Amino acid sequence: MSKQVDYFFAPLSPWAYLGHARFVDMVRRHDARVEIKPMDIGKVFSVSGGLPLAKRAPQRQAYRLTELKRWSEHLGVPLDLSPAFFPASVDLASKLILAVRIAHGVDAALDLTGDIMRAMWAERRNIADAATLQELALAAGHDGESLVKVAETAPMQAAYDRCTDEAIARDVFGSPWYVVDGEHFWGQDRLDFVERALAR
Repeated sequence: MSKQVDYFFAPLSPWAYLGHARFVDMVRRHDARVEIKPMDIGKVFSVSGGLPLAKRAPQRQAYRLTELKRWSEHLGVPLDLSPAFFPASVDLASKLILAVRIAHGVDAALDLTGDIMRAMWAERRNIADAATLQELALAAGHDGESLVKVAETAPMQAAYDRCTDEAIARDVFGSPWYVVDGEHFWGQDRLDFVERALAR
């Protein structure tokens, strides 16, 4: 029987971006089922002691850049340390991912998630912009205009709120976050442990 991974993330997280392609490859190799759960990281931070980047101490901000550069080079994943549109509201992008999940399935939602994060972190595009999201969905083979309209509806807001509420209820406090067989893993640098859990 294939295992399930609950995948909590925020599309504006560079760490989620750095780990996303490896995670998708991993779950497909292990034939694992993924429950994709984009969340409002600001709300998660507000109840878990996390701070938005601008409020962190200067030394923490500086080391974050060092680590991002290090991991980008190590993984061969292009990453702009000063993206043109950061921070950005990713509420609409998150709801679009959920709309694609409902309309076209998990694989399509995972692929679009990667496209959205790459657009922000490697292509200097504004993923808070509805037109940009339409273009990304269209490039992925979907009806971008219709899907963005669906993403703007109350049911998609409710689905997004449920993902965020679930993250808080399950003690998630960062992005990305993976849960396998009730075991929690925080961060793309824990993907080796995620794979071990999938292989058990």
